[in-house]
Amino acid sequence: MLTDTLIKLYTRDLKALKKEVNAYTDERKLWLVTKDISNSAGNLCLHIVGNLNHFIGETIGNSGYVRQRDLEFSLKDVPREDLIKQVDDTIVVVSRVLKDLTESDLQKEYKRRVFEDTMTTEYFLVHLVMHLSYHLGQINYHRRLLDS
Repeated sequence: MLTDTLIKLYTRDLKALKKEVNAYTDERKLWLVTKDISNSAGNLCLHIVGNLNHFIGETIGNSGYVRQRDLEFSLKDVPREDLIKQVDDTIVVVSRVLKDLTESDLQKEYKRRVFEDTMTTEYFLVHLVMHLSYHLGQINYHRRLLDS
């Protein structure tokens, strides 16, 4: 079933996110921005975690997570070990929620915003894993460019 594949993809990319965060030789550079790079790797990590916990953990899984999206981009200097713990916790939440979804659940309508086109839950879950991969690539580029 698609959920097994999605669990593998989310887990793979979230583990890659941990490797990227741990690969910074200077932890302070996780939070570095320049005039050309407006989002730090640390803030992108917080954004990925917030996004998945909100849309999968809370919206689908009723986890009780309360998203504070503004903080995902405004918090600074969160210790590396705290970021890693948040990613580990997100792996658990995403896996737990996805493993309980049925084929029928995947075909249900998923509507994020009023006036937005509707989509299936399956479509949105694929979108979210692509969103994760997009930001993971940004973090990899940020690290290679600014952590030298």
